[in-house]
Amino acid sequence: MELVRLPAQPRTAPWPTESWSRKDPNPQKPDDFQRIIDSLFNPTSQFGYTYALLIVKEGELVFEKYGYGSNSFYLQYSWSIAKSITHALVGALVADGKLDIYEPLSLSEWSEDSRSKITIDHLLKMSGGLQFNEDYVGQSSSDVISMLMFEGRHDTGAFAANQPLLNSPGKFWSYSSGSTNIICRVLKRIVGDGANGMIKYMNKRLFEPIGIRTATPKFDASGTFIGSSFLMAIPQDFARFGLLYLRGGVWENRQILSKDWIDYGRTPSFKDEKQCYGAHWWINPNDLTQFYASGFEGQTLLLDPNKDTIVLRLGRTPDLEAASLRSKLYDLVDSL
Repeated sequence: MELVRLPAQPRTAPWPTESWSRKDPNPQKPDDFQRIIDSLFNPTSQFGYTYALLIVKEGELVFEKYGYGSNSFYLQYSWSIAKSITHALVGALVADGKLDIYEPLSLSEWSEDSRSKITIDHLLKMSGGLQFNEDYVGQSSSDVISMLMFEGRHDTGAFAANQPLLNSPGKFWSYSSGSTNIICRVLKRIVGDGANGMIKYMNKRLFEPIGIRTATPKFDASGTFIGSSFLMAIPQDFARFGLLYLRGGVWENRQILSKDWIDYGRTPSFKDEKQCYGAHWWINPNDLTQFYASGFEGQTLLLDPNKDTIVLRLGRTPDLEAASLRSKLYDLVDSL
């Protein structure tokens, strides 16, 4: 499919490397805009608790509100927004000539079976074919709970890599946090020096150039970044990450990530009537121009190239209401 063009940073809007330029939102539908804001911060609503809501339009911060004791300096959980940050780290290594996402992975666990055909491309598109039960209700059959909290927590990538193959690589879509942590295990090996080397690379290659100062990734005991789930930052820094993608990987006069890499992430690789996925980025199935990073309990970093708009929502929403929350955020963009 032909992707909508990503907008350039307006000359009138300075890059927010040090601080965000601000202006009023001036929504086209002010009544709808206010009604949606009120519903997101209403403690009795179906959406639970919204800790932070930020809107960036045309490169400037036009709305910022916090709730339930949160503030602009309060570190927030990424949950699976971290998967999209992992996408950026892979893209940086690709650009540096250190990684080919289409080469089969040479993992010791896969040396003598069909898993040896799995590539980073398969894992980024959630089509690696490995067994992995992504269930957050805490049941004993939940692979993601076992990986993050119990027997797999010391080496999350190895735990996921040791899962059996259920489907041929590239033939079946199944969302898996294990896939991300296998990727992060590979990144650790390429970068070297364990967690210390990885955090230095993340800061030098991705975070520092775009003004992100508060990113706090979590590593397991083996030194692997738990890129499926665990990175904390202040909301304005998550918004900076979103702006990097909305600008096609450009920041100031530097190409941090290639435009082709950004497009790879937002190109549909799986779609059904309810959801659409690219490569470690989600896509609005009803408007394929919008793409977003999504995490447990309603964490959402929504990018709309047509309106040059970013909406960041962080909080706690019941899992059954996550789809309704996303619809409300789509409506919020529409009101602008």
